[in-house]
Amino acid sequence: MNNENEENELVEDELYEHFRFDVPKGQLLLRIDKFLMNLIPNATRNKIQNAATAGDIYVNDLPVKSNYKVKPFDVVRILLTHPPFENRVDPENIPLDIVYEDDTLLLINKPAGLVVHPGHGNYTGTLVNALAYHFENLPMNSSERPGLVHRIDKDTTGLLVIAKTEAAMTHLAKQFEAKTSEREYVAMVWGNLKEEEGTIEGNLARHLKDRMQMAVFADPEIGKPAITHYKVLERFGYVTLISCILETGRTHQIRAHLKHIGHPLFNDARYGGDLILKGTTFTKYKQFIDNCFKICPRQALHAKTLGFVHPTTGEMMRFDTELPDDMKELIEKWRGYSKSHMTDEED
Repeated sequence: MNNENEENELVEDELYEHFRFDVPKGQLLLRIDKFLMNLIPNATRNKIQNAATAGDIYVNDLPVKSNYKVKPFDVVRILLTHPPFENRVDPENIPLDIVYEDDTLLLINKPAGLVVHPGHGNYTGTLVNALAYHFENLPMNSSERPGLVHRIDKDTTGLLVIAKTEAAMTHLAKQFEAKTSEREYVAMVWGNLKEEEGTIEGNLARHLKDRMQMAVFADPEIGKPAITHYKVLERFGYVTLISCILETGRTHQIRAHLKHIGHPLFNDARYGGDLILKGTTFTKYKQFIDNCFKICPRQALHAKTLGFVHPTTGEMMRFDTELPDDMKELIEKWRGYSKSHMTDEED
């Protein structure tokens, strides 16, 4: 199966910790490549320097170059985009909201806060742990993760299809790769979009300074092509409710694309949407926004619809989910505010 499918959805915390070293109190200043050579089995200085060039070596949560000199109490970590070799999955009795199930696949409505698969900082309590408990012998995808055809971020809610057989995994993966699956998201974004609908195109790759973010690059040689179509559903002046159709499915695609055009997702901390980006300076408005952030304490993004051809029947299947309660309440809150306040704002 093609590894392209690993890019099929947005995923949170996609860097995995392979090594961590707490620099002791008595450590003399020493170049980090020499420091790590003494600690990592089979590491060559060339490999370590390449890792630093790629931005994979972090000191105190910031990427450093190979000439960085470690000092006492530094926390040195090597973070890579693939999991460590020992990627054990322990079954855990975590309840699943199953929307549909048959012999070959199932659809899950994922709640906010549920990480899809184990990774750095989330080795237990994930959807994969739950799948391992509820189902036996799920097929492995190209990254040895049972059942997963695509993924969505930890704090994004909505539909995920899970394959129960090898044939279903291959069939569904090809649809995602060929862009024939249908995926619609609903999002609330900061600002008042000028157009009623539009398309955002731009290659996505890891941000040069913040490796936990994706960014748009004009250079066609950098990153992977990404296309997001959006349509305005409702305007509230300072924020807008939109529908997003994914033509491609890259990591953090919707979040990075909307940040790129100046409309980050509401309360998306990773991309700056947890600040008051539009509106007034009045204290009451700040209180209103704080209340909104409490109502929906995550990026306001929901994977609402999912469509694909069934691997065995050949039937086109389309599934739709209601918005989660936190987004429903958030929308009602903004509806009420925009009716009682002048919130017309041009961007």
